[in-house]
Amino acid sequence: MNFFRKLIYDLTNDKNDEYQFILGENNSKTNPELPNELQKNQKVYDSLDVNLEYVHSRFNSLINSDVVIREFLINVKGKQFKAFILYIDGMVNTDSINNFVLKPLMLKNYSNQFDGPQVVSEAVASNILVRRIKKFNIVDYILDNLLPQNDVEKVNDFDKIAQDVVSGNCMLFIDTVNFAFDIDAKKFDKRSIAEPKNEPVIMGSQEAFVENLRTNTSMLRRNLCNENLIIESLSVGKSDKNQVAVCYIKDIANSDLVAEVKYRLNNLDVDYLISVGELSQLIKDDMDTSLPETLSTERVDNSVSYLLQGRVVVIYNGCPYVLIMPATILDFLSSPEDVNVNHVFANLFKVIRIISFCITLLLPGMYVAIVTYHEEVIPTELLFSIVASRSNVPFMVIVEILLMEVSFEVIREAGLRVPTPLGSTVGIVGALVLGQAAVEADIVSPILIIIIAITGITSFSIPDYNLGFHLRIHRFVFILLGFLGGFLGIVAGLFMYLLNMCSLRSFGVPYMAPYAPLILKNNSGYFVKPTWKREFRNSALDPKKKRVQGKTSMKWRT
Repeated sequence: MNFFRKLIYDLTNDKNDEYQFILGENNSKTNPELPNELQKNQKVYDSLDVNLEYVHSRFNSLINSDVVIREFLINVKGKQFKAFILYIDGMVNTDSINNFVLKPLMLKNYSNQFDGPQVVSEAVASNILVRRIKKFNIVDYILDNLLPQNDVEKVNDFDKIAQDVVSGNCMLFIDTVNFAFDIDAKKFDKRSIAEPKNEPVIMGSQEAFVENLRTNTSMLRRNLCNENLIIESLSVGKSDKNQVAVCYIKDIANSDLVAEVKYRLNNLDVDYLISVGELSQLIKDDMDTSLPETLSTERVDNSVSYLLQGRVVVIYNGCPYVLIMPATILDFLSSPEDVNVNHVFANLFKVIRIISFCITLLLPGMYVAIVTYHEEVIPTELLFSIVASRSNVPFMVIVEILLMEVSFEVIREAGLRVPTPLGSTVGIVGALVLGQAAVEADIVSPILIIIIAITGITSFSIPDYNLGFHLRIHRFVFILLGFLGGFLGIVAGLFMYLLNMCSLRSFGVPYMAPYAPLILKNNSGYFVKPTWKREFRNSALDPKKKRVQGKTSMKWRT
């Protein structure tokens, strides 16, 4: 019935009378031409009224409820000057603006009512008092006498003014002055410093980075007491000009490495970036590989350790992770805990991680190759057990293992996405209930459940999250190679995999250093030396300072 009503309505009514909104059509009624864009690189005008009108247009103050423009009069030596301040509510300390900007400028006090000469210096020569008197200048007088702020800068470019205002600064404009006073008055809510969530250690520091850039740089300064620590500020993005801090130790880090990092950051033609994850993909050397080429960490002590090795740390404002570059495959298999324990224990953990790396990447593919082509390598009793467990399974081994691998990845992803109280429940239901039910229903064999469980457990022992993702993807490639070519297919795939890793570079450093190419001088390789034998920095980084400690570091023994 409704269909016939709509048909009659469509035939008897003129559709031109209906209002239709179609996104993308160039219709003057629905999409009028936009006004010309405000001129970029505009300088501050001499006229306060012109500056005020420009600020209203640029910051859309009529519709932006948090943009505050406060007009007032300045009292200086009995004269009054028109002025206004510009800031964003919620990003500044309003008490600081009221007490140290508006009050000294607006209210009558000794500072702005003093009408005598401004004495710059006094000196006594031959019993004669010599005074140097400075001619009155409104700008210098306000800057030297009426703005008791610790960080005030003169800015005459509206692009710089806009960037600083949205960062939390306050701007002071004065009539007849062709620049603005950039006053640092930042204060906004931020997360307090907490423990690392994804990189926990037992004996190390319990401080993790937060989303605020200056809090992160202050933590680096506090943990690394070195006057040669350089923290340079850059902006990335055209629409969202977010701040990036490039950190390095001047007398240790290679100058070419620092220049290369800054060159890549300064030559990104993007509108915006949300996190260091996007930034790391834009500055990596090889775009065709899924292997991570920059190390990310949330630990302050880990970043300090890499800085002292001669590496560069990049902090992105708004993200609690920092990027460390360059990075090799050995860095992704190392843990911050390795330097906190005895070298014997640390090397044992490193061996376990290497084994876990190989199992995660190759075990499912090896199982498929053995069951399909190479049954002779299995002991007879185990072979009979595998054949008996698979006798009632209706699928080929490749279908069976892909089904379980995909199911395991779905369970893992669901456990990460559901609310925290339900995460453990999803894991228990998926691993125990569904796994047991699949075995009892003869959909999969019990031995395959063991293979998938071992592979999943070993994947969690990989310290770096991005490398774990890489192994999860390439595990499926080796499963297909094992099904198509057996051991030959796996060996060919492994050869191509290692060849690709040997060809990669991270900011000029070979990805497989110090093993490919082989660098014997001043390198401990993957395994940790005793603390008293760590005399040199990694020569692959080519640092300015080669030696870390003296040949006899424990002089108390001699």
